[in-house]
Amino acid sequence: MTNGPFGRSSNTSRSGHRAGDGWKPWNWMLFPFSSVKADTESVYAASVGYGVYEIDASGTWNKMDKGLADQTSVNHLQLSNGILSACTSEGLYQYAEDKWVHEGLSIPCYQYRVLGKAEYAATEYGLWCRIGRKWEQMALPDKRVFDFMNLPQFIVAGHSDGLSLYDRYMDDWADYELGRAVTSLAVFRGRVVGTTDKGELLLGDTRGRFDQVRFGKTFIFSVASFGRNVFACTDKGLFRLANLRNQTTLLPVKLGIPVTEVDFLNGNLYMATLFQGIHAMEW
Repeated sequence: MTNGPFGRSSNTSRSGHRAGDGWKPWNWMLFPFSSVKADTESVYAASVGYGVYEIDASGTWNKMDKGLADQTSVNHLQLSNGILSACTSEGLYQYAEDKWVHEGLSIPCYQYRVLGKAEYAATEYGLWCRIGRKWEQMALPDKRVFDFMNLPQFIVAGHSDGLSLYDRYMDDWADYELGRAVTSLAVFRGRVVGTTDKGELLLGDTRGRFDQVRFGKTFIFSVASFGRNVFACTDKGLFRLANLRNQTTLLPVKLGIPVTEVDFLNGNLYMATLFQGIHAMEW
């Protein structure tokens, strides 16, 4: 087993106890968790309606609410260089000295990444960038941008109308209107993949075409890549993308729980779920 913030348990519930031991904390059924991030000391979990929590190595849950207004909805968490950031309905916040500090971006934010010396944020009003102290609108001002990727030649942005690609060589954006929102993005075997607000898997073909694929009645919430593995978080559980007979398919990793987001650290997967807390398993 690999030690982590939850200790040595391979299937851990929100309290740090094993999920099958019959113990349930007081708020077991209340929180639909939407985001999870892990570091060497703690696991951080966010719920859109109930704020951010830290789970320490002993399994103790602590609410991290100082600096956030009560009405703030947390859409996504991000860890970069040891700094925890929260993308919220009130803008971007970072956690420092036991409180949340507003980072000067006051519009609803859905994703945040540090790329080199620049910071980027996906927001209600396009893609924004900060180099130094000032945020500036970078692109797609009329789109609600949910996620983005920085690739060697392209910047890929998933938004309320589909997908947009910025070609660095051509210095130009190409828009792909798909009739649905693209809510998360990853790269699988050199192809852009993502999820839509309809629960579909989005598959690029490297030639500028994108297909929306359904896997029965499974609803896919998000995709995430760690090394060579790309995981799909669904209402039926956690799956891994695989290529079988030249077709992209889903292989089960953890079934029976609706997983909304996944993180990976030191050989463990950490899963945010709907109404079943935070689960961890060795990978």
